[in-house]
Amino acid sequence: MAIENGKDESVVERVKVINKTNVYPSKKLGRRECPLITFDLPYVTFYYNQKLLLYKGGEFEEMVGKLKEGLGVILEDFFPLAGRLGKDEEGVLRVVCDDENAVVEVVEAVAEGVGVAELAEEESSDFLHEIVPYTGVMNLEGLHRPLLAVQFTKLKDGLAIGCAFNHAILDGSSTWHFMSSWAEICRGSTTISVPPFHDRTKARNTRVKLDLPESAAAFEKKSTTSDAVINSAPQLREKIFRFSGPTIEKIKSKANENLPNDSKPFSTFQSLGTHIWCAVTRARHLKPEDYTVFTVFADCRKRVDPPMPENYFGNLIQAIFTVTAAGALLSNPTEFGTKVLQNVIGLHDSKAINDRNNAWESDPKLFQYKDAGINCVAVGSSPRFPVYEVDFGWGKPERVRSGTNNKFDGMVYLYQGKDGGKSVDIEITLEAEAMKNLERDEEFVKV
Repeated sequence: MAIENGKDESVVERVKVINKTNVYPSKKLGRRECPLITFDLPYVTFYYNQKLLLYKGGEFEEMVGKLKEGLGVILEDFFPLAGRLGKDEEGVLRVVCDDENAVVEVVEAVAEGVGVAELAEEESSDFLHEIVPYTGVMNLEGLHRPLLAVQFTKLKDGLAIGCAFNHAILDGSSTWHFMSSWAEICRGSTTISVPPFHDRTKARNTRVKLDLPESAAAFEKKSTTSDAVINSAPQLREKIFRFSGPTIEKIKSKANENLPNDSKPFSTFQSLGTHIWCAVTRARHLKPEDYTVFTVFADCRKRVDPPMPENYFGNLIQAIFTVTAAGALLSNPTEFGTKVLQNVIGLHDSKAINDRNNAWESDPKLFQYKDAGINCVAVGSSPRFPVYEVDFGWGKPERVRSGTNNKFDGMVYLYQGKDGGKSVDIEITLEAEAMKNLERDEEFVKV
């Protein structure tokens, strides 16, 4: 079988690009600037955050026309997405949006031999590389590229919308706020119901100059110690496990069944997080003395002082870490791990957030997405995000999933399940052998 640039040649040929264009805000914006603050800057050396939405039916040209028109309108409100990264006179990063560079890159493509059902399968394939833009593109490239790129791909029976957002300017909450607002305009509204809040200085009014690498390639080369490290990189698999509402309730009930009456109940996230953490630890066949880390990227909008509004547009998340020995996690009852998560999440208050920011500002470091910890389970996204409410006028998406950027052994994305209620889709990336073990783990998949 022929391989082209590490990809199956037959896959590459399945997608044909038919048009490339730029979408501009529908009205002149003048010049607007938006600072990058301490909550944004650590993500400069992550990769563009990719999302994929799949829709059935419809006329491709008509749908794309409506999407592009709506995109131009919504960029008036979400102007940072039409800008570029730039540096001020002191070398501090910011977003600059003016009428010369206000643009979103849009690609139109055809993959008529591929159906929605194939892309909605639990197991991810290399085909995702071809329908979601900016795979392997670091956020630092926003100095030279648009901060948002979109690809519309015509499928055999529907439409795929692949989006790549520069993670240095927004988090998951802001991503889905934008997507919902874009859909609202496409459905015919002249205004959006929840305008974004853009004043980032209300969250952190600091200026930090970073020692940026010359390019993303230079940073990646510096971060990789040797060719041996590259060649020994594990083979990864990505898979979605779909948990129904009753299954989620059962997991939560099990975590809470032995709690003392005066104890604070465990939340759904804490219970599900522990369920995943334990299962992945079992699947990795760790030694009892091996450490394992659980990381959650927590929304800080209500944790900072003063609290920020839900419609704050930008990054307002921080990684919360907890670590324990694999033997302690697996030999104790379920509530052991859940209590560890509950404690560390509860302690991440405004003081802890401020202390973290102060420490980083005094000694700024550029991180990679893989710096989440040893034997890590890192959870991003949230089932609270209304991903299945993104209706552009032709119904809800059939499936929502991530692209391939920012994924490593142990990365987990939680999405609202399509069935509604409390159902959750758990998108997990694991080393291939561990994934095989996880699939066989009845304690995980047959709760």
